[in-house]
Amino acid sequence: MKLMNKAALAVSAACMMTVSTSASAEFSANAGVVSQYFFRGIAQTYTASASAGVDYEAGGFYVGTWAADVQDGIEIDFYGGYGFEFDNGLGLSAGVTTYQYTGDFDSAYNEVNLGFSFGFFSASYNFGTHEDDAGLGIPESDYDFLSVTLEHEGFYGTYGTFGKDFDGDYLEVGYGTEVAGFDLGVALIVNSEELDVETGEGDETLVFSIGKSF
Repeated sequence: MKLMNKAALAVSAACMMTVSTSASAEFSANAGVVSQYFFRGIAQTYTASASAGVDYEAGGFYVGTWAADVQDGIEIDFYGGYGFEFDNGLGLSAGVTTYQYTGDFDSAYNEVNLGFSFGFFSASYNFGTHEDDAGLGIPESDYDFLSVTLEHEGFYGTYGTFGKDFDGDYLEVGYGTEVAGFDLGVALIVNSEELDVETGEGDETLVFSIGKSF
């Protein structure tokens, strides 16, 4: 991801979730709209963005795809992996994600996703490569991203930080709930100057979301 380019990473929540193993298999789908699309503290749009995804899960294994409007084109993510949960509530997961884009504004990102959860605490570590594109003047680069999240009864706080060839960190606090079958959320995102693609000074943004799972 070029940190000074508004097009960048995105991922369905299913990429990082920990699932308990079972013999059942099921498809699910999701659709939603956000007032402004952020991912890992980086603004992907400056207007509202719609998204939709489809997932398949069987015995802890999962695969899926998710797409979102990023103004200059469409972001399309593909992911898969495996997650399980011990009887004591400890959850672990591992997977891979590729982020692809229509339009000539960014090249693909490919990464490995590792997750850990226990009670109200969860963490993820992700490392990958931003592919080169000579036509767009993008050299190949490596990055990693570490995040920790505390969540309780819909309230949550997340701190995330980039490393290797990327730099910057952010803090996100928010609340989510379900009303009449719809998932509603609000979040305050505070990012550092490295992740502020608009002014380069760091910013605070309030984001609203509505979604539906099927």
